[in-house]
Formats: sequence, C-alpha cells, structure tokens
Amino acid sequence: MIVGLREYKKMMDDHQIQIIYDGPIWASGIDGWAEVLLKRLEYEEPATNVSQSVFSVFVEQMNNMLMYSAEKDVQTRADGKQTETSKGIFILGVHNSQYFIQTGNTVTAASADILKTRIDFLNTLDKKGLRQYYRQQINEENKNPESRGAGIGLTEIARRASAPIKYEFEPIDDRLRFFTMYVTIGHGGKA
Repeated sequence: MIVGLREYKKMMDDHQIQIIYDGPIWASGIDGWAEVLLKRLEYEEPATNVSQSVFSVFVEQMNNMLMYSAEKDVQTRADGKQTETSKGIFILGVHNSQYFIQTGNTVTAASADILKTRIDFLNTLDKKGLRQYYRQQINEENKNPESRGAGIGLTEIARRASAPIKYEFEPIDDRLRFFTMYVTIGHGGKA
C-alpha cells in the first residue's frame, strides 16, 4: 500500500510520532540517534527530569536491541571485512501529554522467558523497591568484573518509566519471538 504525503502526515500527527526507525542498529548509529533525540527534546522543552528519563530509556532500549537482538545482518565491506549489525524498530511519540518509547526486535524463546520474568518482577516494585533493587544490582555487578550489566538496563528503564512496562512476545517460529516493549515517560516517573 502506498501512503501519500497527506495520509503519512495525518498518521504521524494522529499518533504524535516524532521519531521512527526500522533497520540495522550499530553502536555509532545509536550515538547519532541519541543526538537527534537530544535536539528533538531541546525543541520540545520538557521538564529536565522528563528529558533525562526519555534519553536514558532510549539509550537502554537501543543497547538492549544492539546486544540481544536475534536478528543479525552481516555485511561485507569493500576491504573484505565483515560487520554484523542487529536489527530493530524504535518509535518515540507523545500520547496523553506523556512521551512513549516503543521498541521491537527478534529474540530467542529462551531470552523471551527471561525478559518476561524480569519485567513482570520489576512491574511489581514501587519507587523505593526499584531504587533498592537497582542498588543491589550495581553492588553485584561491582563484585563480578566479567558482568555485562545484565538486567540493570531493564531496571533503569523501570525506574524512569511513569507506568508499568508493557510488552508482548509474538511467536515467529519454535525458536524466535518478536519482542515489543512500550515505556511511558512523563510527569511523576516511578523513581
């Protein structure tokens, strides 16, 4: 289906989509999108704590997609070296005067089970509980120099969110799921 300019603008305006991206994700690409996001937030001028929370959640979600996406794209460069990038979808918008960030990427069924358990647990914690759990995770990471910060990113997202994290796992096949995470950020964040 081809969408004309008017229909496209109406769709974006109706859903108050400010940034949308679908494709490969690489570390330097995250830096570029972070700069775009910062400029967008400067333009919007939200409260400083909201702006910091939106930026923090964006970085955590993009890094999660970069590190854990099961869908990889391998390219051979002109010099013969191969590069591997993750793939995912990122959407930033505004709904009911609050920002939302929605991401989507393919994960393994085993990762889906782990993510579901972690997110469900984090969604049960209040501000104080999230703060305590975050400190506990930081202390555990400091004790293990080989830790990649597993789980801290999700905790940071939950701390910054103004509502429980919403998610869905859509089965692709026996081994893979499409993971969608929806985070709302606005006035009165959780922690």
